[in-house]
This record gives sequence, C-alpha cells and structure tokens, in this order.
Amino acid sequence: MTCLLALDSSTEQLAVAVACGDARVTRNVEGGAMASARMLPLAMEALAACGIHVRQLDAVAFGAGPGAFTGLRCACAVAQGLAFGIGIPVVAVDSLMLVAEDARALLQRNDLRAVWVAMDARMDEVYAARYALEGTRWRIEATPALYTLEALAMRWLTNPPEAVVGTAVQAFDGRLPFGAAINQAHTEDRAAALLRLALLLHADGTGVDAARAMPLYLRDKVALTTAEREAARAAAGAARG
Repeated sequence: MTCLLALDSSTEQLAVAVACGDARVTRNVEGGAMASARMLPLAMEALAACGIHVRQLDAVAFGAGPGAFTGLRCACAVAQGLAFGIGIPVVAVDSLMLVAEDARALLQRNDLRAVWVAMDARMDEVYAARYALEGTRWRIEATPALYTLEALAMRWLTNPPEAVVGTAVQAFDGRLPFGAAINQAHTEDRAAALLRLALLLHADGTGVDAARAMPLYLRDKVALTTAEREAARAAAGAARG
C-alpha cells in the first residue's frame, strides 16, 4: 500500500493531495504570497483527513516547475524537509504536465491525443510545452520552455495546435494565434491531477534523495526567501515529530 503526499504552488493556486491505498484527499486553495504559510498546515490537515501520520509516507512529491520562482522553492523546500526528516524519496512532477493531466477529460471528449500547455509567465512571456497522451502516460513532444509571445506565435503559425490549455488562453487572447484549437483556460482539479502523476512517477521509481530534489527554473534567482527557509525548517520539524 503506497502512501504519498503531493504539493504544488507553481501558480497562484496551492494544491495539496494525499493518497494511501484507496484513500484520496485533495485540497485546492488560494496560494500566491500565502503559499509558504498555508502549505504545511494544509498538508498536515490532508494527512489527518486521510487517516495517516506523516511518518507513514513512502514519498513526497512536489510541482517542480516551470512556474513562479517563490512557489517552486516553497514546494520543493517543504517536500525536502518532510522527506529528509523521514528518510523517504522526493518525486518531482512537471508542473505543465500537471495541467495537461487535468485536461485529459477534455482531450478524450474530443478524440485528441496531443495538447499544448501554455501558462502566463508575466512580462509578455509564456511557459509552454506540448504533450501527447499514450494510454495512461504523457510523452513530452516539446520540452517545457519560456517563450516570448512572438516566438510562440511563430511556432504555432508554422504548426497550428489542436488543443491549448492553461492560463495563457485567457491572458493572451487575441495576441496568440490559437486558430481553431480547442482551448481551456481553467483547471478542474489541480490537486487530483498532481496526485495521479505523482503516483505514476513513484511507481516508476523516479524518486530521488531529498538533497537532490531541484525545481525546474526557466528564470534565475540565487537565494531562498526568509519565508521559504522557515517553511523548510517547519517541515523538517514536523517530520521528526
């Protein structure tokens, strides 16, 4: 019986999910600047709702990016702190693939097997990647990258997308050539999608030692914030307790 905690704060939404055997608990709440303060308490609440203690976990997963820098560091730091305290692996989940997984039902309703995920990265830039669905798994067809609007528009004009999902659909409506692509701006349940991917990755043995877990940065920053350092210390303390 696998018990796993998954955390994601790569967007303005904070997603926390727990699985243990057949039991599932998912939480989607406002994150953003509050993510570092809310993540650990929400994780502990989800574990309790699932009926397990943190020391029963087999792995901790986190949304590794691309996404908001502080959010990526927060999720990574909490995952590392918990995993290090218990001595379990950390599983990194592609945050754009998470959006594709959330849109799986949309694709299946329209008999589509591939989708572009495009997320507003601010400053007229987009985090984007293309994924193809093969059975229950996603294959990366275009690696996650940071695009200017002009660069992504050029790529889509050359090879028009069949489907586009993510916040860029709304943020850049009229500025990107969506054409006839099926599109969806919102996510249905980030936490549930995160959990499904995390369980598959854990089953595949992709977890790493907590010290080796790293977010996927497509923009640079060199230091943790005070809130991120405090989140990591609190997570380690919770795991030891």
